[in-house]
Amino acid sequence: MKVHRFRNHGGEDMELDICWNCQGIWFDTFENLQLSPGSVNDLFKLMHAHRDEMQHPVANVMACPRCSRKLDKGFDLVRSGRYMTYRCPEKHGRYSSFSSFMVEKGFVRQMTAAEIADLAKRVGAIYCTSCGAPVDIRKDHACPHCRSAFSLLDPDAVENALKGYQQAEAKRTTRDPMMMADAIVESERTRARAERQQRIETARDTGGLDVADLLVAGVGLVWRVLTR
Repeated sequence: MKVHRFRNHGGEDMELDICWNCQGIWFDTFENLQLSPGSVNDLFKLMHAHRDEMQHPVANVMACPRCSRKLDKGFDLVRSGRYMTYRCPEKHGRYSSFSSFMVEKGFVRQMTAAEIADLAKRVGAIYCTSCGAPVDIRKDHACPHCRSAFSLLDPDAVENALKGYQQAEAKRTTRDPMMMADAIVESERTRARAERQQRIETARDTGGLDVADLLVAGVGLVWRVLTR
């Protein structure tokens, strides 16, 4: 796998491990949810640029790159369909194929019954985009191996997904003073709540509770917000 850098929702750098030959991505814990909208677009374009590289089948048994434990096969369900994932049992992250990533991010859509029937007239077997198993679409209405619905890389779905992520990225990078103020206040509230909870738990353990400290913390919170 090769390391590629992207941005998360907070504008910070994050690294993804990508294998172009097996067409898969390793996400550390929750990294698939942390990608900024612009990074989702960048990753999709990068996948498209490497689409013609030699492809190797994914191993039947895969290990976590962090702890070497066997990855557990599972499924996630989103609006655009069901897709397969391979998770570390120690919660270090997950391996996702390109096709699973595209389902997760809305670049594909499930095929209608009419589309499946039309395709069946011309093609006898296809390969499941989730698990790679051959499927006879003339008799199967879903993959008999992983039960994933048939999905289609639809140009309209791709265009709509790209447009949606571009709009979300523009909104994310546009600095609205009111939104920034709200974000600062909420961040301070969250931090103050965490500090307050920690003090309460410490006081319970020691048998006392210092109310003055909580008041000072509240005054400090207001001061930090007003002076930013």
